[in-house]
Amino acid sequence: MPRTALLVSGALLTALLPLSATAHAADDPAPVPVDRFEGEVPFAAQPADGIFTWGSDADDPPTLHLTDRTDAPEGAKVLTGTYDISGYGGFTHDFAAGEPAHDWSAHQGIRFWWEGRDNGRKIAFEIKDGGANGEASELWTTSFTDDFTGWKQIQIPFTDFQYRTDYQPVGGIDHVLGLTRMWGYAVTLPAGTKGDFAMDDVELYGKADQSLRASVSTDAPVYPVKAGGTAEVRVTLATTGDRPVDDPVTVTYATEGGTATAGRDYTPTQGTLTFPAGTPSGTAQTITVPTRNTKGAAPAKTIPLKLTVTGAKAPAESPQVVIDAHGLPYLNSKLPVKKRVADLLSRMSLAEKAGQMTQAERGAVGGGGDIATYALGSLLSGGGSTPTPNTPEAWARMIDGFQLRSQATRFQIPLIYGVDAVHGHNNLAGATIMPHNIGIGASRDPQLAEKTGAVTAAEVRATGIPWDFAPCLCVSRDERWGRSYESFGEDPALVQSMETIIQGLQGRADGRDLSHDDKVLATAKHFVGDGGTAYGSSTTGTYTTDQGVTTVTRQQLEDIHLAPYQTAVERGIGTVMPSYSSLDIVGDGQGAVKMHARGDMINGVLKDRMGFHGFVISDWNAIDQLPGDYATHVRAAVNAGVDMMMVPYSYKDFSGTLADEVKAGRISEKRIDDAVSRILTQKFRLGLFEHPYADTSGAFAIGSPAHRAVARQAAAESQVLLKNGGGLLPLKKSEKVYVAGSNADDLGNQTGGWTLTWQGASGTHTQGTTILQGMRAAGGNVTYSKDASTPTDGYDVGVVVVGETPYAEGVGDVGNGHSLQLSAADRAAVDKVCAAMKCAVLIVSGRPQLVGDRLDKIDALVASWLPGTEGEGVADVLYGKRPFTGQLPVTWPKSESQLPINVGDASYDPQFPYGWGLTTLTDVPRGGTATLKALGAAATAAERRGDDRASRELVTKARLLVQQKLGDRMTQAVAKPFADADHLLLTGRYGKAVGKLIEAYGAA
Repeated sequence: MPRTALLVSGALLTALLPLSATAHAADDPAPVPVDRFEGEVPFAAQPADGIFTWGSDADDPPTLHLTDRTDAPEGAKVLTGTYDISGYGGFTHDFAAGEPAHDWSAHQGIRFWWEGRDNGRKIAFEIKDGGANGEASELWTTSFTDDFTGWKQIQIPFTDFQYRTDYQPVGGIDHVLGLTRMWGYAVTLPAGTKGDFAMDDVELYGKADQSLRASVSTDAPVYPVKAGGTAEVRVTLATTGDRPVDDPVTVTYATEGGTATAGRDYTPTQGTLTFPAGTPSGTAQTITVPTRNTKGAAPAKTIPLKLTVTGAKAPAESPQVVIDAHGLPYLNSKLPVKKRVADLLSRMSLAEKAGQMTQAERGAVGGGGDIATYALGSLLSGGGSTPTPNTPEAWARMIDGFQLRSQATRFQIPLIYGVDAVHGHNNLAGATIMPHNIGIGASRDPQLAEKTGAVTAAEVRATGIPWDFAPCLCVSRDERWGRSYESFGEDPALVQSMETIIQGLQGRADGRDLSHDDKVLATAKHFVGDGGTAYGSSTTGTYTTDQGVTTVTRQQLEDIHLAPYQTAVERGIGTVMPSYSSLDIVGDGQGAVKMHARGDMINGVLKDRMGFHGFVISDWNAIDQLPGDYATHVRAAVNAGVDMMMVPYSYKDFSGTLADEVKAGRISEKRIDDAVSRILTQKFRLGLFEHPYADTSGAFAIGSPAHRAVARQAAAESQVLLKNGGGLLPLKKSEKVYVAGSNADDLGNQTGGWTLTWQGASGTHTQGTTILQGMRAAGGNVTYSKDASTPTDGYDVGVVVVGETPYAEGVGDVGNGHSLQLSAADRAAVDKVCAAMKCAVLIVSGRPQLVGDRLDKIDALVASWLPGTEGEGVADVLYGKRPFTGQLPVTWPKSESQLPINVGDASYDPQFPYGWGLTTLTDVPRGGTATLKALGAAATAAERRGDDRASRELVTKARLLVQQKLGDRMTQAVAKPFADADHLLLTGRYGKAVGKLIEAYGAA
């Protein structure tokens, strides 16, 4: 699912003031200059006082100048700049880190002059407080609209700034705007089109009143109580800088409105709390609201508590007490799930049903008030959408806060919260990050796949999240696809064999384990054919392959792309996500149709023919890609069988449009009831009605040695030894090893995309061990030079770790700024080291890289894929603690012109065939054709008696014998039967697999 940067902006007062209006009122302090742009503040960076630029990539930071202007609002110079921003970019003034932070608390706000371009675009303005310096502080944000021309003074009271919920440079400090510890400001310029700007005279203005530094808050927005219980609302006074209040603060309260009836459901309450002058910050008082026991069953009822505050800033919203629903059949956990669903469904309104079918981004709902207003059924965190600080405790606290909001709805239907935990809990800093799926496929170890799923589920559920948008069951048919590493491989039989991961995530296929504190609901994605999209067929931005068109015959669709979904359904998969891509079935007369609108596939094949009983969740804003107007989008997707719509920021439009379409008869009530029943069924199975809040008892195991041991094993088993001239590997600890290359000591490159952020990033951003660190921990005698600039004399062997930098989805498509060639720096490192000594080259990447032109100069070659956080697993096979056992999950091409190239192709002449993988520390059988025939006969006999384990071992012996003979003599005549043999092995035709290996042996 694609993820875009999030921005939450507060309200903003803008004013056009004449120059004379800058004079301050008699009792106001004089304005305090922050930036005059006359040259008093240099262009610099932390830790010095200065102005500097930043952006999402090298092209995005704006250019800045101090420019002489006769029309400057103040002085002779103004700050000017030009920009052309694709992602995000802007500039910052950070105060010197070596000096004390600034105190702005005496002022009402901050203002500056802006030269308008009347382009209607929003300019984000932020201030920084707390922490150690400007780059380790909290960000508070708002924005103004450039809808004017000429100079205008933008005036922002400090009360307009909101804490950024989507991004903070460090962990949260106190989430309180600390005007006594300010570190500067920042401006985020508009992305998407070229522009220029001019700015002048940033200054503090006005006199602060107490309400700017004192605020009243309640400890929760919602207070659920059982009928007859008493709610206790804790009201706290807080001040900036923890100073006592100078003047009294009063809080008048009264229960009024809501769905509960005063006198029958609760005792009306009113009164006034007083915090006298001199009251310290943090002082709290309590309001009690008694409820009454009423006879019979009833839905939840609300009692708003209106608060009127003088002398301080009031809470952003009034709290409400909720009398819990009680006595209704759906609340009885002893009833079968089917009866509970039927009872609840019968009570729900159309608006409530529409809400259950709606999923919003957590960054879009802010504090969460809309959860109850729109009866939302689900929230998600997109890639990089994390709480601050990004800790297990903060995740659980955030999600519990959202779940609390759902308790203010009539039937208190809990939310189901989802994340893309595609290789471990990859949004969480410090989590255990597994190899991406392509590496798991290389392991050929279904038990290991299940173990990685179990670790992921345990870490995800321990943070309060019951739903994982994984695994990807795509069958990757073209390595130019930016998502190819999310696939277990190019052979549907391999993908099916790795679907044991579903049991790791969900537990037993009948769903009985879903309520456990270490299991999550899994998602099979992306239905169907996403791995078959043709290069050049995408119409999404600059993508070349992702979200494009898959053109197949009906038989190819069944054999290649649908097969893994049948297996997933049999394994009890809870949810399925359609693909962004279009499907064009040759001869069906429909042409290319977006999968979210293909009712023949979602309703017809998945639900009816395969018998899928879970629910279908759309991809991120995917319905927006359907033809027609928005109502048509909604109607097409829902009628095609999509049960819940991921509409991150348009959740209000979706739920309203859905209800309108039902009222107009264009979507049937029967279809809505089917969708909601499917969703509620999974919520009941997950135990969310009984336990909606996070069970953090397993949080101690997040990133634990036991979990990292699984990831380390997965990293080791994923390593594929493609070439091992002279038996160079494994290395000896006595050897002096020269290590070079861009990916030897880079945890971000090693973990790849979908790690902390959607696209991932180079560098150290989570906890783990790089390959270099793993080699040193293994006891290796290692010298490291990233660019191979250190002299190369005197070493026994070189290890050059090269490959890709992180990417995700279509951003990583070949032709969209990416290629299958090593970078110039990586090529130079390989050339220098391999010319000076025996060398092993490790390729850390999400897909094969084209190295045929250097293969003769490389002694040993390893496909390391994206091994995750445990680089010690790679070191384990390099130094012989574990054997190399991995096999290619995809064909390794000789050139890009061969693509797409896959096992089973009529013409098949790769660099290394599918299934190839040398081994170490393993006895390879001796002999020739006679030995192979004997192995074939034994494999056939074992196959007949149903002994899969013995059959696989026999085929493996035959494969190793053939590989030993082949060495570097790979030809088309050898490659095709060799690859076919691995496919036959995975489909249980063991005797025929050995037969193909005999054919390959004879052709060598």
